[in-house]
Amino acid sequence: MNTVVKAGLVLGLLCEVWTYLMGFTGWYKDPALMNLFYVVIAIEVGVLIWALRQTAAQGRKYGGQVAAGTSVSAVGAVVIFVGSVLFTAVVFPDYFQELAAIQEQMMADQGLSEEQIRPVLDAQAAMSTPVINALIGSVMTVITGCLASLVIGAFVKAK
Repeated sequence: MNTVVKAGLVLGLLCEVWTYLMGFTGWYKDPALMNLFYVVIAIEVGVLIWALRQTAAQGRKYGGQVAAGTSVSAVGAVVIFVGSVLFTAVVFPDYFQELAAIQEQMMADQGLSEEQIRPVLDAQAAMSTPVINALIGSVMTVITGCLASLVIGAFVKAK
């Protein structure tokens, strides 16, 4: 299997495993633990380092490394899109309502009034659909992968 495709599938699957771990443990409902979701960035960087070491051994120079890393992220983004839609539409259908309730409580705990809280929650509600959430996650995966590849490719490239 092509290195880029293989690494992209690994990236997508590892990110989804982490996301589902967050879901099944209920960590996404805990204000102190919900930011653990961002471990997916470390997962992506780790997979990109692994993948770009392989593509460097195949002779890719800097530009080729950036293209390979961005492509790995794009393949991973497809897996992440599908996994995210399933997560929020099928496995955890109350996900967005639970997050909104947690955010509302956190803002109330900070002393914000209902008049200050409501517009924030209303604005977020428009973005809180399975497809839009999955699309944002996928796009951010590609952007993060491109940026990380710009850095990683400077260090990991064919000699």
